[in-house]
Amino acid sequence: MNRSSTKIFSALITVSGLALALPTVAAQVTLTSREQVTMTFAPVVKKATPAVVNIYARKVIRQPAIFDDAFLQRFFGQMAPRERVQNSLGSGVIVRSSGIVITNFHVAGDADEIRVVLSDRREFEAKVVGKDDRSDLAVLQLQDAPELPALDLANSDDVEVGDLVLAIGDPFGVGQTVTSGIVSGLARATPVGADFRSFIQTDAAINPGNSGGALITSDGRLIGINTAIYSQTGGSIGIGFAIPANMVKAVLASILKEGKAVRAWFGASGRSVTADLAKNFGLPRPAGIVIDHVNANSPAGKAGLRVGDIIRSVNGHEVVDLDELRYFYATLPTSGNATLSALRKGVEQTIDIKLLAAPETPPRNPKLITGRQVFSGVTVANFNPAMAEEMGREYAEPQVIIAGVQPGSIAANLGLLPGDVIISIADKPITNVDQFLRLIADRSPWTCTMNRNGQVFQFRNPG
Repeated sequence: MNRSSTKIFSALITVSGLALALPTVAAQVTLTSREQVTMTFAPVVKKATPAVVNIYARKVIRQPAIFDDAFLQRFFGQMAPRERVQNSLGSGVIVRSSGIVITNFHVAGDADEIRVVLSDRREFEAKVVGKDDRSDLAVLQLQDAPELPALDLANSDDVEVGDLVLAIGDPFGVGQTVTSGIVSGLARATPVGADFRSFIQTDAAINPGNSGGALITSDGRLIGINTAIYSQTGGSIGIGFAIPANMVKAVLASILKEGKAVRAWFGASGRSVTADLAKNFGLPRPAGIVIDHVNANSPAGKAGLRVGDIIRSVNGHEVVDLDELRYFYATLPTSGNATLSALRKGVEQTIDIKLLAAPETPPRNPKLITGRQVFSGVTVANFNPAMAEEMGREYAEPQVIIAGVQPGSIAANLGLLPGDVIISIADKPITNVDQFLRLIADRSPWTCTMNRNGQVFQFRNPG
């Protein structure tokens, strides 16, 4: 037999009367070239690393003066606010040759100064074009940069568990580093929490400083932005998470067009089908979303979606639970149509739903409350679908919401928080800002009822 040839054989062995088929094995192989003995990702790494950058971000944190109260300032004097500098280190990916970089919001989204260092050590100042804390993404523009190498974004829906991947970034500030592994899970929720709980999980080593870096396929396509790790030590234990490229595409396109992340408005809410619900509905397994509320004026309402419908898929993608529905819908554009597959009383339905941005109706009409009263320091606004989308909430009806609270104000000391909903004042339901302003102008005692994340509480204005 020629030594360079490969002899393949298989065996069938009987053990205690059981026939076991063994996999085919190679009897003997003689390798004759360096290419045959070397398995390397070097060509892919050489192509991808020039598009992965290091990010140095600086933010000045201004802490309020020790004595914000006017009465205390009379005795101790007015002390200037204190400042401290917060530095962060992370990574980013050039996704447009014009110098557009995608990174994590927690790396550079709120930075005052950003310096980006390329793999060839060239440095550029950068500005934030737009940011989206809900997806933990930020888009930067390098200043005065020439044409640069960029990575193309792949279709992350094609990723499968077991695919080989490479993670590229700057862990611990030691310099650009490449690690390899596989996709170990899909549609994962990160341990730090997020609005869109559908991450790519990998065992490729990701450490502090890798945030915002690239997760690429074995052929060099960008399938995710590394964002978090699960660790009890601060270092990699083989459980890392990346934001899927399809989410990155949607946020990037929206920010470059609108200056902010704008998502398609669904206009209905529901709950995941549990094992008990699946049994009650006669479903073979727990999968899908049961609709329990539909806004009549929303795209879902106008498309004919009804309470009790069970959504099974969006544009052909199976929807297993509520998190997947939110993720898939967040990756859709704000134009065109989407196709839902739903069960209605056991009958399959196809529902075409229009894709559009959540409207600013009614107008927010933000107002800052001043003076000596319980709401002093609060900014209130009319809650509308666009605001609900920004906050990751469902829009059901006109409400007045606290959009901001000034530190050290009467309202802050009272414990009011952004996101609190004002239900009623003096037993009168609150539906708009103008009505709210009229009611709080009443100097007589009254009681206010609030809602905070489903918990109702009250406080009294002494008048």
